Amino acid sequence: MSSLMEAVRAGRTAEVVSLLDGMTDAERRSFFPELKTLRKELRADQWTAQARSAYPTLHAAGTACQTGAAGVASWLAASDMRWWPAPPAVLIDLLGDRSPGWLGDVAHRVAERPTSSRVPYELMAGLVRLSGCPVPTTEAYVHGWVEHIGHGWQRGDTVLDRLRKDPHLAQLTAALFETNDIGSRLAWTADEGPNSWTEALATLTTEGVLDRKATVDACLARLLRGGPAADHRVFLRMLRALALTRDEEREHTAEWLALAADAASVVAAHAQSVLASLALDRELTTRQLAEMSGAVLFRPEKKLVRAQLVLLGKVLVRDASAADELLRAAAQAFGHEDSDVQERALKLVERHAGKVGLDETHEELASAAAQLIPTLRMRAAQSLQASSEMSEPAPYEEVLPPAPEPVRLAPAPESAEELTEEVGALLASDGDVAAFERALDGLVRHAYHDRDGLLEALDPVVARRWWDGREQAYAYSADDYFTRHHGLINAAHGLELLLATLRGKVLTATLHKAVQRGTVTSDCGHSPLARAFEARIWEVAYRIRTEPLPFLLSTPTWGTGLLEPDELVARLDAYRRLGARVSEADFAQALLRVRRGDRASAEAAAERAAALGTAEGTRLAGWLTTGAPTVPVFHRQTSGDRILVASGEIAEFQGDFPAGFRPLGRPVSFARDHWHCWHWGDGMRGHWLALLPEQRELVAVRMLRELSAVAVDDTRGDAAVLPRLAESGGEAGDAVHLAVAYGLGARHPEDRLAAVDALLVLAAGGQLDAARMGADLGQLVRRGAVKPSRLVESARTAAATGANATIWGMLRHTLPVLLADLAADGGTGAAAGGATGRATGGATSGATAPPRGLADLLAIAAECAERTGARDELPHLARAADRRGSSRLVAQARRLRSALAAA
Repeated sequence: MSSLMEAVRAGRTAEVVSLLDGMTDAERRSFFPELKTLRKELRADQWTAQARSAYPTLHAAGTACQTGAAGVASWLAASDMRWWPAPPAVLIDLLGDRSPGWLGDVAHRVAERPTSSRVPYELMAGLVRLSGCPVPTTEAYVHGWVEHIGHGWQRGDTVLDRLRKDPHLAQLTAALFETNDIGSRLAWTADEGPNSWTEALATLTTEGVLDRKATVDACLARLLRGGPAADHRVFLRMLRALALTRDEEREHTAEWLALAADAASVVAAHAQSVLASLALDRELTTRQLAEMSGAVLFRPEKKLVRAQLVLLGKVLVRDASAADELLRAAAQAFGHEDSDVQERALKLVERHAGKVGLDETHEELASAAAQLIPTLRMRAAQSLQASSEMSEPAPYEEVLPPAPEPVRLAPAPESAEELTEEVGALLASDGDVAAFERALDGLVRHAYHDRDGLLEALDPVVARRWWDGREQAYAYSADDYFTRHHGLINAAHGLELLLATLRGKVLTATLHKAVQRGTVTSDCGHSPLARAFEARIWEVAYRIRTEPLPFLLSTPTWGTGLLEPDELVARLDAYRRLGARVSEADFAQALLRVRRGDRASAEAAAERAAALGTAEGTRLAGWLTTGAPTVPVFHRQTSGDRILVASGEIAEFQGDFPAGFRPLGRPVSFARDHWHCWHWGDGMRGHWLALLPEQRELVAVRMLRELSAVAVDDTRGDAAVLPRLAESGGEAGDAVHLAVAYGLGARHPEDRLAAVDALLVLAAGGQLDAARMGADLGQLVRRGAVKPSRLVESARTAAATGANATIWGMLRHTLPVLLADLAADGGTGAAAGGATGRATGGATSGATAPPRGLADLLAIAAECAERTGARDELPHLARAADRRGSSRLVAQARRLRSALAAA
């Protein structure tokens, strides 16, 4: 071994640099193959102490022993080098004798790498300095520059001072405005003073170091691009620090109009304020103001909409000639979702309608008034002299999504190659119930008919699994992997078990022990579902090893897990003709999945099953003739803020069922059972529902605590199962309704959307008990488990789909629970607190502050009542409507009372 390679392996960087300095380019290149071999060796186990010592020296030597710019750039930015790289100063020293053009090429190549490559800024800047090339303006270079300027100052040095000294300030500042996700890095420094990026750049612009017009244009262009919230905050702060003159503001009117229309809320508010100032100083044309108003009034932010209506009012007071154009723009707010905004817009139009000079404008205003809520529409019919037909409500028709049609499961893949593709996809993504069941049945079928062909086809997928390696590189075996801790953690893990069994990586004794005793060690409330799922997988694996099954009896007919009785009878008949022995767990799962709710179909199939003359046929016949699935006794329990559901024992799950399935009939008690466990992922919940496709209430009871966490503990993603729960079969009882109720009050929008989907599916299928759902929501809000503001978003989303009657039917049972808690005192203090729920503090003796969001719930209820023509008496509503003051809560309570009392 040469002295150079010895020094590299030992990590003696100084010695390596000295040796390389005395070599020619050809001598250096001759060592590069050995360096590549060492790199491959270290990469195999790069976390050892030897590797950590050798990597910096290898990084430096490999850089010096190449002459191609592309190769050097690739070596410098290699992913395996970034953990222990050579110091930038060493690399620059080794490359210092190369030509400027070559160095510039390397500098630009490494600067074009993504920021994740983490090429040090000091290295890139050093190469630029040595070569004298134009400074790169790539994302990696600009991010490095910002970090270097903002975080490398010494005592007495500031961001402003360092920027003044930078020779590439103009080019890099221009690139700063075009770099993605830079706002968070700029915000790392101080918000004010010479260490603030925004104030430093503003100061340099004022001093003339930076071109003012270019900086202002770039800042506005960046805000128009949008991006993360951090970018909005930083560049808006920079724009304000630049303190634009009136001439500059007027010059960029087009940009302000675009920002007011489409920018983030905080940026749009600033643009609106600039345009308002121009409009009031008569520096904005009527057409421009109308264009601005049309865009702003379309936005959902009520604060921006109200400010725009105020601006229109001020301009109309001063300039009556603008009434035709501006009132048409204001009328666009008639379609706003908030009734307060509608009323403000109508008042504005009514106040200035006398200034309108064109008949077309009168007609357009009257036509737009059709978008108003009924009470305002009736008022507009008189004040705007519109047709009386406009005030007559159209017959209401509820719009619900079509009830979901069940999807029939496709047959198992016919070829081993197609099966391999599906298995590989499931191992990567876990898939849904239908894909898993097809793959499971396919593995069983192909293992029975052509085991060798199946193994050959599976080789590309199996070869990538750690347990298939010839050398044992892990501290535990494949047997431990599938049995230790918690058994099979998801469906993909179950498929892995079958693959490992086919490859002979799991001992037969391990499979037999798992079949006899199971592997689920935890005894939480979910373990009965996990045990039942695992029991079939382990027994299938054992039979693949000892006595392969021709196919599975329990493969469902439909994607929900439901199995048609005729299909099960036909499968049992095929088993009889083949002389195959039935798997106990597979048959048990088939019994739990077979449809019994359709009595005519079940009884006809029972006769054919009994005629088979087999023990399984006789048992299936008895199972089908017992009637619909047994429903246990359910009762509610409370746990902290939560309302949960407990259930009694189910006797029919005992007796002849295998040991792995009997716990499904065990009573559920949240006071007695253990619920803190490893079942935290949602990947298995769809498979749990498919265990009992006609008894979703039993599954919902055991999932309810986790589903409640989306509202109570602000967890994310758990509500994704709710649409599948709604599509499943069986009674939708307390547990199903409470699960959806918690989802409607979830913290995260995607969970609320899933709950809304589930709500609409239940309603479309005639399975929603709106009174029960509404009362549950009222109690959950009262207990603090659900925040009204979140429920508002869910209710508004559902109503916007056209389900107004459904939402009204729900809220008419939610609101009385919340309104009952309001104090009888109707003083101004209590009324003023209606908007925020806490504005009054203890100002009014005995008054209860309304929960935040109650006014919005009342508004949604009022809109639904107006659209549907509901005529009901709502308990406690009159007391809220009679409160003193004009708060939003009082206004919406009065609106709802008027809607319900309308003739």
